[in-house]
Amino acid sequence: MPIAGERQPLIPRGARGRMPCVFTRGVAFIPTLLVCWSSAAFIISYVIAVLCGHVEPLFPYISDTGAKPPESGIFGFMINVSAFLGAATMYTKYLIIKTQNEVTNFIPPYFNFITLIVGLLGCVGMGIVASFQELAVPAVHDGGALVAFLSGVLYIVLQTVISYKSRPQWCTPCICHIRLALSLTSFVAAIPMIACASLISITKIDWNPGEKDYMYHFVSAICEWIVAFGFVFYFLTFIKEFQRVTVRISTEMHDSI
Repeated sequence: MPIAGERQPLIPRGARGRMPCVFTRGVAFIPTLLVCWSSAAFIISYVIAVLCGHVEPLFPYISDTGAKPPESGIFGFMINVSAFLGAATMYTKYLIIKTQNEVTNFIPPYFNFITLIVGLLGCVGMGIVASFQELAVPAVHDGGALVAFLSGVLYIVLQTVISYKSRPQWCTPCICHIRLALSLTSFVAAIPMIACASLISITKIDWNPGEKDYMYHFVSAICEWIVAFGFVFYFLTFIKEFQRVTVRISTEMHDSI
């Protein structure tokens, strides 16, 4: 029985093995759902767009796979849900780091808060991408995509820095190295993605080899898929950490009606 006033550990030793499924232990279901839902959003829209003949099978832009109906409705809905799940995951991660930092003080508190704001900005960018179709409002759509990708890359880079600062008590060296590899891959891929996209002089989704600017489109699209799934695999590394955490919401009534 815990002593009154005693600080309880963030990761209780006896918490293991209480649930049969590792993906439902603690709050691990949040990043798990984010990873599964986001992957499904990309893949389902891609399959429908290819089967309908709206895009070429070889590396279209992710947004191109959701530019025309019927896949546009599915893409918009699923990406909006992904943005919400991403925000929930980031905020939970912020609370975890905040609690850990109160114990060992490994980073300034403002660093954790700035990381959260950057991540939430990326989620807003995802919502813009989902809500404003590429062919209908290209300037707004492209602006949202730029915000989403740049903020997303910066978020995972900052999270990697936090991971290294928090080891070995809160993060294993293996997880740190995996996060470093994913963040570096996404960062490197984002550079040609943006550079090549800026060189494309026309807005279209039905590209064919040999057309003007096709090579810019092809390189940029490949890098976009690398960056997107870099985010997905990065959030996979949160699952084990989230398994050992419980988040509770308390309600207090101050005045009677």
